[in-house]
Amino acid sequence: MDLSKVLLVLLSMVVSELPQVQSKPLDFVCDSEARRVMNKVKELEEDMVDCGAAASLPSPIRLPCIRVHKATWAKKSVRQRQAEVLLSLGSLVQDVRRAQAQSQPSCGLNLLERLERSISNYLHVLTQLHSEGESESAQDPVCLGQNSQDFGVVLRHFDRLISGKLELLITDMAQAC
Repeated sequence: MDLSKVLLVLLSMVVSELPQVQSKPLDFVCDSEARRVMNKVKELEEDMVDCGAAASLPSPIRLPCIRVHKATWAKKSVRQRQAEVLLSLGSLVQDVRRAQAQSQPSCGLNLLERLERSISNYLHVLTQLHSEGESESAQDPVCLGQNSQDFGVVLRHFDRLISGKLELLITDMAQAC
């Protein structure tokens, strides 16, 4: 066996052992398992229990609007719905970053960093999907909820955003699969 074949076999073995390093945005839409794996809220909630002081945030975070008025939602185009979810995620990640900047090194800061990465991952995928189609902005002003300094409440709202509005959006986009 020549060296190139050995390297090819070795490279194939290494790649097969890696988790999905990078998936295409359409994989996110078409593969519910990929979305389930991407949702880190339960892990963050479990780790928050071990990090008692993390329950209180150093600065308030504006909670995203998680309610969906079915009739209004149905009247919006897929791109408008996508823009609405993008705006909610973008506002949330900005507030999480602000809270991070005011945090002292601790397990609470680690949780905020992990939450920020999780939100950023959703933003990245949706931005890639958004750029693949025509551009539309959300016509309604961004619906933002109340402020909260309770990390658990922030996590629950984020979870409801991705399991509610985002999943409704994905259902509409799944026709591309």
